[in-house]
Parts: sequence; structure tokens; C-alpha cells
Amino acid sequence: MIRFILKRLGSGLVVLFAVSALTFFLLYISSGSIARNILGDQATPEQLALKEAELGLDQPILARYFRWLVNAFGGDLGASWFTSEPVTSSLATRIPVTMTMVFTAMILIAIIATLIGVAAAVKRGWVDRVVQIGAIIGDSVPGFVIGVLLVTILAIQLGLFPATSTISPGSPPDAWVLSMTLPVIALLINGVTGGAQQIRSAVIKQLERDYVRTLRSRGIGEREILFKHVLRSAAPAGLTVLSLQLIGMLGGVVILEQIFALPGMGPLAVTATSQSDLPVVMGVVMYTVAVVIVVNLLVDLANGWLNPKVRTS
Repeated sequence: MIRFILKRLGSGLVVLFAVSALTFFLLYISSGSIARNILGDQATPEQLALKEAELGLDQPILARYFRWLVNAFGGDLGASWFTSEPVTSSLATRIPVTMTMVFTAMILIAIIATLIGVAAAVKRGWVDRVVQIGAIIGDSVPGFVIGVLLVTILAIQLGLFPATSTISPGSPPDAWVLSMTLPVIALLINGVTGGAQQIRSAVIKQLERDYVRTLRSRGIGEREILFKHVLRSAAPAGLTVLSLQLIGMLGGVVILEQIFALPGMGPLAVTATSQSDLPVVMGVVMYTVAVVIVVNLLVDLANGWLNPKVRTS
């Protein structure tokens, strides 16, 4: 198992290095005159040259990248070119907001999707049809559209929830709950039926296997077969689907956080990108890639525990 974990961690580090290099070079190549973006159109050539020297932009791009890489491995992602705030500090105040929303929604999606998916696979009939139709609707309607509808109906018209976030440093738990409810519901509506459909398909596939017929011929009850054998065998497919949904949420929450004015990673990413604040953009990208690597590692570990053959593949 240790060798399996080390192998996956090594693959993750390679991916992290490759993404950091590609992102760094693309950002600097496509950003035009970075010093002019910071100082404005009225800056003189002398001011631009001084700013470039201050930021190290007068050095070769390879030297800049390796300096950034060494500092990043030491925990220093640099500072914002516009606010001078350390990137790590900016991330530290915003990651909890985004992660709370994403992981709360993901836990609820996993529970609800599993229950609905298993019910659709076992009962079939109208439950199955509802899941199929719901999956089509959930995949067709973007999360931000659902978010706008929720704000309009539940916040503005009915006044049940605040239309914008009231989360700030030191906010009490009730402020977090009220501010997170609508965006979490939007993520749930957008993801639960799709997850349920995939889990339904995995469970149906297992129910059609020969080992299920063998267990039934031995007189083992349907409930024991379902919860002790079928769900364990169907779990890897369900975990893979849920992990893909979680990774997709990291991009989808950018717009939702803008709609609900949540002080998360979304507004930070949008502002940094529009300003060409490259240290902040690199920090956001590295955080996202790190989350993806960790999620994939956890899914691989869970699949390896459920199916030992995965550890030797």
C-alpha cells in the first residue's frame, strides 16, 4: 500500500510541475506589457523599466520560472502586484469559504445520489424514469442559472435567505449557514441527478453479474446481497463519478460565488485574471491542481481498499 501511495504521489508531483510550467509560460507570453498593465497608459518608459526591474521581468523567462518554482516549494508564492498582499494570505482567507461550499455539497450529493441511484436500480419503474429525466435536466441547466433562480425566488421575493453573503472574518456559524444554503442547493440540484444516474447504472450492472445469482441461489437475502456485495462492487464507479463532479465544481463555483457575493476563490480568480495579477493567478491555479491531485489520490486509495487488484495495476 505504501508503494501504491508513493507511486500516486509521484505522479501527482509530475502533474503539478507540468501544469505550473505550462501555466507560467502561457501567462507571461499572453499578458503583453505587464508593467504597463500595472502602472497604466500614462507611465513613462523610465517608470516602466523600473517596474520591470522591480518585478524581475527584465530577466529571462526561464530564470523567472525557476526562481518562482524554488520559492513555491518553500511555501512562498509571491505577493500581489496590485495590493502587495502575500498570495498565501489571500488564499488562506478564501479557501475555507470555497472548500466549505464544495465539500458540503459533495457530501450531500454522495448521500442523496447513492440513495436515489440504488432505489432506481432496484425498484425501476417511475423512480428510474424520474432519475433519467432529472439527469437530463441537471446536465442541461447550468449551475449559475439555478443560482439566479434561487436568489430571485427564495431571497428577493420570499426573503428566506440573504441575497448576498454576510460572511466576513469572525462571522458566527449562523451567517455561514444562511450564506451557504442557496449556493449549496444550486450545486445539489445541478449534480445529484447526474450522480444518481451513474450510480444506478453501476448497481444495475452488478445486479446482472453471475455472483449475484449465485448468492441468491444460496438463499442469501436481497438486502444483504445489495448492501454487503453489490454496493461494494459498484462503489469504485460511483467514487470516480463523484470525484469528477467535485473537480468540475471547482470551476463552477467561480460563477456561483460571484452571484452570491461569497468571499471565496471565485472573485479572487476573476479579479486577478482581469488585472493580469500573475502571482495571484499562479497561486489559484496551483491550489486548484493540488485539490485535484489530492481528490484523485483519495479516490485511488478508496478504490484500492475496495478492490485490491487496483493496487497492483
